[in-house]
Amino acid sequence: MYIGRVKGTVVSTVQHSQYDGRKLMLVARLELDGRESTSAYDICVDTAQAGVGDVVLVLDEGSSARQILGKRGTGPVRAVIMGIVDRVEI
Repeated sequence: MYIGRVKGTVVSTVQHSQYDGRKLMLVARLELDGRESTSAYDICVDTAQAGVGDVVLVLDEGSSARQILGKRGTGPVRAVIMGIVDRVEI
């Protein structure tokens, strides 16, 4: 699980049925000081209706991510946006 920033949307003309009715978002991981990582990005299924620029909480553990979606079995889902972050205090 990590905190990241939504950088954009991912659009495809052909996709797996697990993505039906769901947005795919490109998310950059954030460092503890709030900077974006230059090498860590994920394509996430959006369950929180996040938008570009939002700071989000991402679950990136395959099986757990599929449980959030309520899908059984295997599928091509590895990361899910679980929530939008309002504030971080360290």
